[in-house]
Amino acid sequence: MLSGKRFIPAESAAEMERRTLIAHAQTPVANGHHRIAVMSLKGGVGKTTTTAALGNTLASLRGDRVIAIDANPDRGTLGLKVRSETAATIRTLLAEAPHIARYAEARAFTSQSPARLEVLASDTDPAVSEAFGAEDYRTVTGLIERYYSICITDCGTGLLHGAMGATLELADQIVLVTMVAVDGANSAGATLDWLNAHGHADLARNAIVVLNAVEPKTEVDLTLLERHFAARCRAVIRVPYDPHLKEGAEVDLTRLRPATRGAYLRLAAAAGQAFGLHSSRSR
Repeated sequence: MLSGKRFIPAESAAEMERRTLIAHAQTPVANGHHRIAVMSLKGGVGKTTTTAALGNTLASLRGDRVIAIDANPDRGTLGLKVRSETAATIRTLLAEAPHIARYAEARAFTSQSPARLEVLASDTDPAVSEAFGAEDYRTVTGLIERYYSICITDCGTGLLHGAMGATLELADQIVLVTMVAVDGANSAGATLDWLNAHGHADLARNAIVVLNAVEPKTEVDLTLLERHFAARCRAVIRVPYDPHLKEGAEVDLTRLRPATRGAYLRLAAAAGQAFGLHSSRSR
């Protein structure tokens, strides 16, 4: 029998899940500033791409400011993931840090994506960027926390370069990226072992592991890999192969396949679940 009232269909399970994930990604930052370190022991696993995609996803969903910074000790490529608006780098920001007193002055050193993610690029000269160390990182992030709610650091490959000690000391959470391969998984496992052995057990236990498919096909049992890391970390996110990401250029969320966008939304939601926690880590 028709009642004359407008029929509103029930929300599907997929729609309900998406709304829940978005709500997690939009969690207010309890301390006013939250730092995420994106790490990998090996190169070529998609660490920088993950940094840009996570940052873009968070920035597209939130009303506060999100910045990604390149802390690679050699020539980093994070600046290539967004259309350049400035020749400024993390080194030039560091030089001007004492004179920056408001957001508009900090913004002059960053480039912004269509999703509103700001990126602070590294120097293109490895001889210059090699000098970027722990105190430099503390100075830059201390400045950034005044004007941005979330800072995502694209760490250099490895664990012993100059800025890594300060990065881990200040991080509220880490995202550990590995490609879907046995050697990549072994490296990620070794990174967790190192963190546990060097006073960062909390970061290891609460880490998010990204299983990144950098090639279209793999012989590796994804379920087995996922189960292995799920026993050691807070969350495991599978990111499927995507031709747009293979290009290695700017990361445009609108050009990603739906499954890839969904994976990064799950990553943003997993990260967001820690935003509401009051950190006791050093500032």
